Amino acid sequence: MVLIALAGCRAGAPIYDVKDTAIPISANQSLSLNEVTKAITAAAAKHGWEMHIEKPGLIVATLHLREHEAVVNILYDTSSYSIVYVSSQNLQFNEGKRTIHKNYNSWIRNLNISIQRELGGAGKPN
Repeated sequence: MVLIALAGCRAGAPIYDVKDTAIPISANQSLSLNEVTKAITAAAAKHGWEMHIEKPGLIVATLHLREHEAVVNILYDTSSYSIVYVSSQNLQFNEGKRTIHKNYNSWIRNLNISIQRELGGAGKPN
């Protein structure tokens, strides 16, 4: 029984991608693409992600933690965004099963929560 449990931990977790998450829109104002870009980069920076804006609507974000590295594409417009796995190092990625170390999914969930918080407050006065 213990061996089965240990084998399950090593197998990794299915990769968590954030798909087409709606950007909050207030009753009288939506965010510009520039405001969405600023909110996403601010949220990612709080968690140590390095961002490279490839073009409007696409940020390549990289996280380095100790000997681990995760790279994701953040695709966005003024109505929604997605966070999609690109590559990793030392995170037990299994291409065939599309699984990865469970910590990766925690990093993506935290990033997503921070982006939601930034977007929710981006159009409001301080």
